[in-house]
Amino acid sequence: MRKSKPKKRYFLPDPIFKDTLVTQFVNNLMKDGKKSTSYSIFYDALKIVEDKTKDKGLDIWKKALNNVMPSVEVKSRRVGGANFQVPIEVRPSRKITLSQKWLIQYARSRGEKSMKERLANEIIAASKGEGNAVKKKEDTHRMAEANKAFSHFRF
Repeated sequence: MRKSKPKKRYFLPDPIFKDTLVTQFVNNLMKDGKKSTSYSIFYDALKIVEDKTKDKGLDIWKKALNNVMPSVEVKSRRVGGANFQVPIEVRPSRKITLSQKWLIQYARSRGEKSMKERLANEIIAASKGEGNAVKKKEDTHRMAEANKAFSHFRF
């Protein structure tokens, strides 16, 4: 067991939108420490989203994040020699983190040419309530619903 919890890290707001959530998303998007590259990918993706939807890119992105956020998930718990998938509520900070990581993960696995196009199309799909990231959330909820019988094993 740990002696103390690690300190909560806070993000500086991004240069254009002055939003800490954008910085957190860009940090998740970043590979090999190339933050400026991931910023340009994110901002270009929002421009593409604005062109395609004729709406504010940041609003569409936030709507997409809200559509991908899970409210319950399953955790493995060992009880009497058997492993059970126990459904638990997701903490608010983890909701945000999971939604960002799923959005990026499924954007990377898309088939478009550049990352900004992939990210833009995944954001648009998620804001409409479709796409692989939203499917992942629904699968997580379905799994939690199926294992509701084991909810009395919560820790």
